[in-house]
Amino acid sequence: MPHWKFKLHEVIYEADTPAGKVFDIALLFVIIISVILVMMESVSSLLEKYSYAFYVAEWVITAIFTVEYILRIVAINKPKRYIFSFYGMVDLLSTLPSYIGFIFGGANLLFAIRALRLLRIFRILKITRYIGESRKLVNALNNSRAKIFVFLFAVFIICIIAGTLMHLVEGEGGGFDNIPLSIYWCIVTLTTVGFGDIAPITPLGRLIASFIMITGYGIIAVPTGIVSAEYSKATEKPIKNTQVCPNCNESRHLDNAEFCHKCGYLLNE
Repeated sequence: MPHWKFKLHEVIYEADTPAGKVFDIALLFVIIISVILVMMESVSSLLEKYSYAFYVAEWVITAIFTVEYILRIVAINKPKRYIFSFYGMVDLLSTLPSYIGFIFGGANLLFAIRALRLLRIFRILKITRYIGESRKLVNALNNSRAKIFVFLFAVFIICIIAGTLMHLVEGEGGGFDNIPLSIYWCIVTLTTVGFGDIAPITPLGRLIASFIMITGYGIIAVPTGIVSAEYSKATEKPIKNTQVCPNCNESRHLDNAEFCHKCGYLLNE
């Protein structure tokens, strides 16, 4: 890899160099400003008054994201690994809305896609003090997925049984017209959301609803306890390496690694 390309890669992809930190902070401000503009454009009174300013600002931000996207492709030896990665797709979707709106119109329909730019913050915040703990949390969630799945499946069964029971007790007169609607009410009640669009009117129905409400408080705490238990088990020292391979874009390297564990490429000159 040419020296200039290696230096470009360190600025754009790395977070443990002064230039990389400056680049990440600058990009963070651009992303935040972009998301704020998206929210402000959704307010019709502001859009009517500052439509031209919003238009110019959006194209300036789009130009910055376009240049950054191209530089990310140039800075690695295997661009496909970046283009088809999760963050590569997010970067592309963050850039396309303005061009699509300019060519085909209907830019207002692309507000949601432009808001995806906020996901880029997760990549930028790969600072050493956070990267180890974030990986530790991800591992805890990954190790808990089987237990959480079983728990959610049990909750779903409870909702089906309780919803069916409420349909039999309340019936159409109480607003529980069918079993699916009753299950929906049970889910809303069990999660303590309580929209209030459906409510039991019979004494027995209210008694059952009371038990469901009390059960809901205990159910909410279970997933938190499962993840917390797995998190507390992770006693090993978290990996804090933020280096990205200039060749294949692999980022999960051990601390003090000199070569990429996937392609064997030299990580530092």
